[in-house]
Amino acid sequence: MPLPPILRSLVRSTPTVAPVPHRAVISVTGSQAAEFLNGLTAASVPGHLHSHFYSAFLQAQGRVLHDIFIWAHTTPAGRQGYLVEYDARPSEAPEMVPMLKRHILRSKVKVKDVTEEYDVWAAWGSEKETSWENERKWDFARSGVIEPVWDKNSDWPWGATQGVLRDRRAVGMGHRLLVRKGDRPQEASSHDVASDDAYLLHRILHGVPEGSADIPPTHAFPMDSNMDIMGGLDFRKGCYVGQELTVRTYHTGQLRKRTLPVIIHKPDTPLNKLDKLPEDVPVIPAESDIRAQLLETGEEGARRPRPRGTGTLFSSTQGVGLALLRLEQVEAVQQGKARFSLTTGEGEEWSVTPYWPDWWPQPPPEEVDES
Repeated sequence: MPLPPILRSLVRSTPTVAPVPHRAVISVTGSQAAEFLNGLTAASVPGHLHSHFYSAFLQAQGRVLHDIFIWAHTTPAGRQGYLVEYDARPSEAPEMVPMLKRHILRSKVKVKDVTEEYDVWAAWGSEKETSWENERKWDFARSGVIEPVWDKNSDWPWGATQGVLRDRRAVGMGHRLLVRKGDRPQEASSHDVASDDAYLLHRILHGVPEGSADIPPTHAFPMDSNMDIMGGLDFRKGCYVGQELTVRTYHTGQLRKRTLPVIIHKPDTPLNKLDKLPEDVPVIPAESDIRAQLLETGEEGARRPRPRGTGTLFSSTQGVGLALLRLEQVEAVQQGKARFSLTTGEGEEWSVTPYWPDWWPQPPPEEVDES
């Protein structure tokens, strides 16, 4: 489904660079740093030491503790290591440095918080991204899990340039940039410099959850948070923390929820009849409940009862947001058989309409048996 026309005015049409707030950075070095991280991350650490990647740390029960970017890094002394970037806001997840140190045991690894040395920025909209942002290929599992299939003859998908990471979580996300604290990236001279709110809007429009606001630590399952589609999971690697439930879901489970972008609008006007987003959408707290209401009527014209279960609104801004929704309810909304709504603290009701980002993988048509 293409981006709804009502949202096109929110898309920035010029190359843009913006800071990414609330990020912390930890240095992991030592001769066994790669082996150490490979036993903890839900994706495989690349065999080539200069390559970045995206993944997560999971708890033993398979729920997400932190979604992370891991940057291959060369220290000033010329030693190879890694920088782990994550959301530093307080949450139910254990503190990162003590958590990592508990797993070191006798490994030849050093862990150090270096947040005060780095800032994280995002850049998007540049023509140079077209050189590596080619058409995606996907692998569809019967469980509903979807994985990107990277071209083995191309460069490493996440890039290998120090301080520059290709953000392959969604088509059009651009680059992620790691710069020295207080500095601006080189792109600031050729791009529009925007606020961190512009980055929030950018990733919401692309359907990309990030950090504890969108992937609640100790509660979110990685596939519900689209981490399979975003390339953060490896279902074929060896043992790591949280592997058992993750792999079992891939082979024998069934995904019932996804995190999708949504439009928040007045309930008395259908979305297809709106010519612009409402300007009076209130600030809606994260983790607000989203309820589904069936619209079909029975024989006596009475509304049918609400379906069981609720959705959850995460980050939102300017009338759009990210929400965890039940897929069968999303399908009912798309068929016109149901609607989503939420109620603010003041008792005001708003409609919530999900949409599939235009980059979202479409399964191949089912083969028809003509025998």
